[in-house]
Order: sequence, then structure tokens, then C-alpha cells
Amino acid sequence: MPQQHLIGPFVRRFLVEELARDRNFSPNTLKSYRDAIRLLFRFLDERHATDPTRVTVEQVDDTLLREFLRDCTERRGNAPATCNQRLAAFHSLFRFIGRQEPELVEHAARIQGIPFRRVPIPVMPYLDKPEIEALLTAPDRRHLQGRRDYALLLFVYNTGARASEAAGTNVADLRLAEAPSVLIRGKGRKDRVCPLWSRTAETLRELLGARLAGPAEAPVFLNCRAQRITRHGVYTLVERSVAKAAKVAPSLTGKRVSPHTVRHTTAVHLLRAGVDINTIRAWLGHVSLETTNRYAEVDLEMKAQALATCADNVPTPSPGN
Repeated sequence: MPQQHLIGPFVRRFLVEELARDRNFSPNTLKSYRDAIRLLFRFLDERHATDPTRVTVEQVDDTLLREFLRDCTERRGNAPATCNQRLAAFHSLFRFIGRQEPELVEHAARIQGIPFRRVPIPVMPYLDKPEIEALLTAPDRRHLQGRRDYALLLFVYNTGARASEAAGTNVADLRLAEAPSVLIRGKGRKDRVCPLWSRTAETLRELLGARLAGPAEAPVFLNCRAQRITRHGVYTLVERSVAKAAKVAPSLTGKRVSPHTVRHTTAVHLLRAGVDINTIRAWLGHVSLETTNRYAEVDLEMKAQALATCADNVPTPSPGN
């Protein structure tokens, strides 16, 4: 009988050594991969009465994984995008196993051959200029919270930062003198430096005041308890500001606007201003240029302008033709 390989030791090394130590994955990514493996073990226990400590690599074949993914859809109600996240974890796990044990390369290749499901690309929402201006003027800057809200909204619009990135920004990450900029600690621990508009730099100087000379690790944006604002707090701030801004810009009424919508807005407005795609990719911290290219697809105004330009250049036929 061919040798069977328990999967447990591979899983431990994959999570602890490969992902956490060697590839320096973020805690959120590690949690996503760990959850996918945990759900598979639960599925094996419930459907195949197999204790997780006895699961072998050979047992987890492409047929079993397809069955697991169907269960995720039918019983757990997971969307195709979620199933793809689960599958990506197993593609990565078995790629690791194939590198460790050459006799398992063919088995690992069959797992990696399971295709991802097609998922519709969602429409990428963004705000037009009057809408973003209404959002920025919504906070009451006569009060400290309003000044904090305005500074944070302007910061997100300037940098295209994700909610977690804005919340995680420290005083030491700011350079507010000549050529102001900020170090954004990005998704997947990929840092980037983003330029700050003079308006943003001045607003941050006014907000921070004496805190600029304080501890380097002090947060830039505080909540009402003088603690670092959370990712959820940034979302709540945007929702509250949108509700107020809708009174000035009725087109915001009924729109679902999140910090990520403001991030999309940054990209589209940079594109309209003539900034090239590669610069926008670096500005937002995208790994793939394909992700950034989606902004060109959603900008209908630019398409309409291009169409009008083409129409203007079409020669007018003479009456005899």
C-alpha cells in the first residue's frame, strides 16, 4: 500500500512557517486561510466521520475539494467570491505540499487544476466632484469632532487610503513640511509613500497641533475617547457625513457610500486629471495593474468625451456623395 501522508504537519508548517514567517502575510490573510482549512476539517468530520488528526494529504483530492466547495455554496450559502477565497487557500497549501514532497507533486497539481468560479465584476461606485465637495463640507468645523471628521475625509480622498490604512496612520508617518507626504502602511504589509496636497497638509497641522511633537507611534486620528479611531469608526464617520451631505447634493440620497467609495473616487478623479495608470497604481497600492485599469472602464464621462472627439473628426461628406 502506498505511503499515506498526514496533512496536519503540512498545515502547521504552511501557516506558521510559509505564510507567517517566510511570506509575512497579514493577520487577516492568515485568518482567512486558517478558516478555510478549519471548515474543510469540519466538513470531513461531519460528512466522512474523519477526525482532523487522521486526515491524509491523499484523502483531500480534487473530488473531495469540489464536494466541499459545493457544500459551502449549498449548505453554508457562501457566494462564489467566498468560495474562490477558500479555493485559493487550498491552491496555495497544495503548492507548498508539492514543494515539500516531490511524490505529491501530481496530486497537488490536480488540486491546483480546480478552476475558480466566474464572478460578475461589480460596478465600481465613485462620487462626482459636486458630491465629494458636499461630503467634505458636511462636518461642522467649528467643533473638534467636525475638524477631525473633515481632516479624515480629506485625507482619505487625497490618498485613496483604505479605512484600516487611515485608522492605522501614525504621527511619525507624516511629512508635513516641504513636499508633504505620508507613509501608508498598506494591505499585505506593502507600504507606500503618497503625496499630500498642501490643503491636506495644512489641515493635518491644524488638527494635530502640539501632538506633532508627541510620541512617534501616536495615532493621527482619534475617536471621541481620545483613542485611535477604528476601521468601523471610519465607516461610521463616512455614513454620518453622507447623510448630512445628501441635503446639499440630493444625488447622494440612497447611494451606499463607504470609505472604499471615496478611494474609488480618488482613482477616477486622478485619471480625469490626466495622471497615468502606473502612477495611480502606486498611489493606491495596487499589486496588479489590471486592478487599476478597471477605473478606466467605469469612467463613462471620459468615454463620452472620446466619442465626441471622434465624431468631430469625421469628415462631412460632400452633397454629391
